[in-house]
Amino acid sequence: MREEKSNNPSLPKEFKKKPAWLWPTIYVGFALLFVGMIWGYNALIGPDSEVADSKDPAVSGEDKVAVTTQNETMKFPFDEAMLDQMTILQDFYDIEASDETQENSLLVFNQSYETNSGVTISIEGEPFEVLAALSGTVKEVNEDKFLGDEIVLEHENGLLTRYRSVVEIQVKAGDIVRQGQALATAAENDFNATAGVHLQFEVLADGEAVSPHTYLAF
Repeated sequence: MREEKSNNPSLPKEFKKKPAWLWPTIYVGFALLFVGMIWGYNALIGPDSEVADSKDPAVSGEDKVAVTTQNETMKFPFDEAMLDQMTILQDFYDIEASDETQENSLLVFNQSYETNSGVTISIEGEPFEVLAALSGTVKEVNEDKFLGDEIVLEHENGLLTRYRSVVEIQVKAGDIVRQGQALATAAENDFNATAGVHLQFEVLADGEAVSPHTYLAF
């Protein structure tokens, strides 16, 4: 009697069932490879490519002021709500200005004349709060009873602003200030006594006095 052939003949060796641990091992291997690629990419690009957060110390302090100043437009050194009450008592001396303007740009003391290197600002002859025209660093705070105490701010764009004839100074050398921050209060001084309570506001570029009209629509 002929033996019947089995309906389930033996499979070739290459189709034999794989061990149960093989596929999980392959899966874990690919997962580790993927994680390694992500870690390597992050290590390659480094922190410099990340967007700076405002809380990051790398962009705090002077660096933040520098960035801010580059995008700022100079503002009046007083509350702009008082602009209608503001008067320029003596203007910046410009050799190309009219005779009348030049005459109004002379400071007189003991019958001697001196050209004005800024603008002399009065707000109805009353004391007013003096504000930083730009963000920057306090370069100097000088006390002078004759000329009037002054504050000099240094700005990232290469400008200096000077605020003279002030009292109740609220900052010191080295302080970082923001645009519009209160610096002091306008007062009188002996040198320009006829001006009464006023602010002597000056702008310097590369160490030379320039007209504040270049930056502000007085």
